[in-house]
Amino acid sequence: MATQRKHFVKEFNPYITCYICKGYLIKPTTVTECLHTFCKSCIVQHFEESNDCPKCGNQVHETNPLEMLRLDNTLEEIIFKLVPRLREDGSPKAKKARTDEDYENEDDKDYHRSDPQIAICLDCLRNNGQSGDNVVKGLMKKFIRCSTRVTVGTIKKFLSLKLKLPSTYELDVLCNGEIMGKDHTMEFIYMTRWRLRSETSYPMVLQYRPRIDFG
Repeated sequence: MATQRKHFVKEFNPYITCYICKGYLIKPTTVTECLHTFCKSCIVQHFEESNDCPKCGNQVHETNPLEMLRLDNTLEEIIFKLVPRLREDGSPKAKKARTDEDYENEDDKDYHRSDPQIAICLDCLRNNGQSGDNVVKGLMKKFIRCSTRVTVGTIKKFLSLKLKLPSTYELDVLCNGEIMGKDHTMEFIYMTRWRLRSETSYPMVLQYRPRIDFG
């Protein structure tokens, strides 16, 4: 279990480490202009000397780039879930010095705790003339909050229940126009699809429609 967990965290490292200090993101803060994310202290210090994003080099703001920063609380909770010791360690300075290699010798412990929550907007995607459009409707309440560990399969079951669909009826769930697999978690979609490609990162929007058979 410990080995699998270390491998899983390493796979996510590109999404949870700071480009500036190379450690895990502490108080992850996103530049709204280009959607690159850094430790809050790192990017604030950088903007004291430059108005450009340290990763892509684009100008963030002509006079006050700090106005273009936004804390990403959802990503912070995901990082704490992936690397629980970050929440428990000492000062932020000590936290930033540690990456996955520093945790390789930790005991295989039960890190289960209350799962971080994520807000989601479930939006009905309508295609004119598509079979099933008269069955699949928009939800009365399309905003929900759930655990980041919830899978697309569970979301499909939720939609089927709310829309009173037949048990054999199948749906597609999409993020940014890409069909999501039933085993994808909300955490995975948020980190690898939503926050990297969207103009806004909260709440995450998932679209649903009658399943399209491309075969």
